[in-house]
Amino acid sequence: MTPYDDSNTKALKAKMPGQAHGDAGPTQSEAEAAVKVLLRWAGDDPSREGLIGTPGRVARAWKEFCVGYTEDPASLLSSTFEEVEGYDDMVMLRNIRLESHCEHHMVPILGVAHIAYMPDRRVVGISKLARVLDSFARRLQTQETLTAQVAECIQSELRPHGVAMLIDAQHQCMTTRGVRKPDVSMVTTRFTGVFQLDSDLRRRFFEQTKLG
Repeated sequence: MTPYDDSNTKALKAKMPGQAHGDAGPTQSEAEAAVKVLLRWAGDDPSREGLIGTPGRVARAWKEFCVGYTEDPASLLSSTFEEVEGYDDMVMLRNIRLESHCEHHMVPILGVAHIAYMPDRRVVGISKLARVLDSFARRLQTQETLTAQVAECIQSELRPHGVAMLIDAQHQCMTTRGVRKPDVSMVTTRFTGVFQLDSDLRRRFFEQTKLG
């Protein structure tokens, strides 16, 4: 089997957001002040009763939405299992709920992800695949970048024979504003290793994503 070339992984890691910037960043009070400015800019009064607690709630919510900047997704895959009785077929996690935010408009990206890999002696706890997805998703993202980051992280850390990744999501920057097309979803894929080389294996993956 041809060794996997991880040059793409190294390039992606160099571009990954959430790395240390050498400073402590804005304070909670500075974040709340920024929300007050936005409320005034939108035409409302931050001092009215209904909005008094809003800046604090918004700041705390965005801290939660973007917790991925403080996490290392690769570390989630550090614990693996080798006692799998020689299992060497596809391992797949389907219909993983996806929640992220668009880096262009800071509005939600909502959908599902399907992740599969072909193990090479080692497997990982299935919850870890979902946690890797969440760790990357809880940053400001584009769907294309998110798809590539998750697949390349799994390939780089587990070193399986290949990884398959599909995301099907709706972007509220398109469904609730702009062209306002509420029934449109975006599909992105990423394949590495044997999934990239074997069309029959890719077809199996796609068939599995469509099961009821």
